[in-house]
Amino acid sequence: MNRPDLQELLRFALELADLAQAQILPHYQRCGTELKADGSEVTAADRAAERAIRAAIAQRHPMHAVIGEEFGGERDAPAQWIVDPLDGTSAFALGMPLFGTLIAYAEHGEPLVGVIHFPVLGETVYAALGGGCWFRRRDGATERVRVGAAAAIEDAVVSASGVHATDVLPAADGTAHVLTPLLRRARKFRFCGDCLQHALVCRGSLHVAIDTVMQPWDIAALVPCIEEAGGVASALDGRREGLVHAGSLVASCSPALHAAVLDVLNAREGC
Repeated sequence: MNRPDLQELLRFALELADLAQAQILPHYQRCGTELKADGSEVTAADRAAERAIRAAIAQRHPMHAVIGEEFGGERDAPAQWIVDPLDGTSAFALGMPLFGTLIAYAEHGEPLVGVIHFPVLGETVYAALGGGCWFRRRDGATERVRVGAAAAIEDAVVSASGVHATDVLPAADGTAHVLTPLLRRARKFRFCGDCLQHALVCRGSLHVAIDTVMQPWDIAALVPCIEEAGGVASALDGRREGLVHAGSLVASCSPALHAAVLDVLNAREGC
């Protein structure tokens, strides 16, 4: 398959994010929630935004597959859009402005384009393979962004999206990544939900962002942004291959810090 122009696909991904915003904002601070079979929340905004995204992709790129949080799809495909129209539904349902829209283009499971858009904030972090990572402000001004300078854990600002599957709140299967030492050792530790923390790593505001439980649509758009910003991305077990389907994500500003954080989370000798 001849690879399409990634910059053209990035422009289209940005259009999709704006399209999702148009569906989401009318429901903001005036939307009830339902519970899905897995216990997670869903709103009319989630569904309306994903329908709009899927319709636009079908019109522009009818041969591309789509997988999304609300309506599923093919796990792997030669050319695929991986979308989460409303990442952070819990924040959205509370009327908090820190939720995002995630749009990724991938080939054979490898994400090549990523957009992290914040509809209420009017801010976007985006990247395509080989083109750097960029930040677009509400007024439309753009700048290239990079991760922060390398730091030891004791000098780092670290974030996690929550305590699920950690020593604070183990998963039902007993999985318990060791988070508590990071809370104690980091210069500053904050809980910063969903895609926002990874966008802040890209912009150099956080040194590390940790998500212990994720789905493909949570991960795919983040990876190109993190790596094009000069950061390191892997699953909690250190794997980079097949990361979209790995079920977790750690983003760091440097390889040394990344390795040190993984050592702590996995309770290896020397922590």
